[in-house]
Amino acid sequence: MGSGVIIDSKEGYVVTNNHVVDNADEITVKLTDGREFKAKKLGADEQSDIALLKIEPDELTAMPLSDSDELRVGDFVVAIGNPFGLNQTVTSGIVSALGRSGLNIGGYENFIQTDAAINRGNSGGALVNLSGELVGINTAIFGPNGGNVGIGFAIPTNMMKSLVDQIIEFGEVRRGLLGIIGQDIDSGLADAMNLDVNQGAFVSAVSPDTAAEKGGIQAGDIITEIDGRSVVSFQELRAKVASRGAGAELELTILRKGKREKINVVLSDATQNAVIAKEIHPALEGATLGNGETKQGENGVVISNLQARSPAARIGLQDGDVIIGINRRKIDTVMQLRSELDEAKGVIALNIKRGISSLYLVIRS
Repeated sequence: MGSGVIIDSKEGYVVTNNHVVDNADEITVKLTDGREFKAKKLGADEQSDIALLKIEPDELTAMPLSDSDELRVGDFVVAIGNPFGLNQTVTSGIVSALGRSGLNIGGYENFIQTDAAINRGNSGGALVNLSGELVGINTAIFGPNGGNVGIGFAIPTNMMKSLVDQIIEFGEVRRGLLGIIGQDIDSGLADAMNLDVNQGAFVSAVSPDTAAEKGGIQAGDIITEIDGRSVVSFQELRAKVASRGAGAELELTILRKGKREKINVVLSDATQNAVIAKEIHPALEGATLGNGETKQGENGVVISNLQARSPAARIGLQDGDVIIGINRRKIDTVMQLRSELDEAKGVIALNIKRGISSLYLVIRS
């Protein structure tokens, strides 16, 4: 059991977490008035843990959406959901932090942290401000025994809305790609580079023929804003870019050699050139490959739609893994992966990034 939120009463759209409905044969949505509806899953995104359902639009009431970028630490919020199957439970708290990442909860993390009590069954439910507007989708907790200890996380409404809009239009998430490698700004980097900022996303490299290169972003730039909204960390930048979708136009504010500039970019498609892996190598059968990035922003080949007990699963690959090298040779794209595997003979060592961990998986031809 989990929770969900009606976001469009005319169409019958209900948003929840992907992990609530993943692999479900049937989905039933029960409303607070006791009515029950069979739901159809229109699409989902495992990396951001969002799923969109559709039920019969019969006298429904949708929750108004807020601009989650206006949320501030200390704002009062309430969490609504179905903890432990208790139905329509409301807990109160405040916004404890914004832009939380590095939690290894999902591939793209930009969470609201709250101390409103969130427990099992709250997943997919509403985090609401005191005006009754949706500010986030409750997703995860930190707790030693799986219970609430005052640290819960929610996906911001703006991020959710961008992903849902893509699912409605395309039936899937077409993730945007900027094409940079970078890291957070900290005091050590600020001192070493003689920077006058302590927050933002530092660009350490720009990949060729990407949105970043075409827009004029350079290594050494510091991205401080997206569309006039401040960017605190590289992970926040990565999550916001990915959720905006391919083809989105962004205005980035950068700091270059002490001067602020504005750069316009059009995001490319992170899933472009997605291919069935068995076309590249028999050992990769059962996976879909696509160009993408690691959590640290390093380009590579992303594993998705991995089939259980397939050859790819048997060699140890998992959904969300990013192949960044073969036999110690760097891999940035599916095309490079294909080329390297065509030339490789005998034992092949895949260099994999899994969250913040790096590992090697061996294929024997």
